[in-house]
Amino acid sequence: MADTKDLSGKLAVVTGASRGIGAATAKALAARGVHVILTARDVKALEEVEDAIHASGGNSTIAPVDLTEVDGVARLATAIRGRWDTLDYLVISGAYLPHLTPVTQIDAKQFGQAMTINVMATQALLANFDALLKRSDDAVVVGLTSSVGAAPRAYWSGYGASKAAFDNLLSSYGQEVEKIGNIRVAIVDPGATRTAMREKAYPGEDPQTVKPPEVVADRIVALLGEDFPSGHRERVNSA
Repeated sequence: MADTKDLSGKLAVVTGASRGIGAATAKALAARGVHVILTARDVKALEEVEDAIHASGGNSTIAPVDLTEVDGVARLATAIRGRWDTLDYLVISGAYLPHLTPVTQIDAKQFGQAMTINVMATQALLANFDALLKRSDDAVVVGLTSSVGAAPRAYWSGYGASKAAFDNLLSSYGQEVEKIGNIRVAIVDPGATRTAMREKAYPGEDPQTVKPPEVVADRIVALLGEDFPSGHRERVNSA
């Protein structure tokens, strides 16, 4: 599939935009002329991403939000609706990785946080941005998942369960809107990528042995320029 679409002038919301794949995706989108709304909890880190975007001639807006807050996403959507009429791209990159433990030793607080950020916040994002997405001529929702959501792995059950639910929500939403609007949904598994989350999960790994987040970001942006069918799923294996 060829990456042929002009993305300039489009509007995107990227969650988890303060670092890693989210930050790299925001920068890559801005480089293609997309106005990017940067969301995450760390205001200082968001400002650094925005500075980099502006220094490269791109456009972005910081919109700090804590996905663990019950009405945080609703407030974000209200603020965006007050300034823009449509939303073209929603990239759900923000996620939480609880400690890797046996099922019998899962920490309830961490598991709850994983379900809140990875699942409940995703539902809130889809619900609150649905109307804006439907006003776009060609809206795309991209969700960043993990292989453990589809293929259970020992000690990863807390995160894997949340990502299985995440995948189900996105896929169901894609089917629900496929015939009534111009919204397409894609689920992207970034694979082994040089991020803080990866470092937390694999503390002894040499980060130089896995691909940088920019590789995943470039693939996400390229995907937005392709005419893929809704429900598309792919894994980014290498550079």
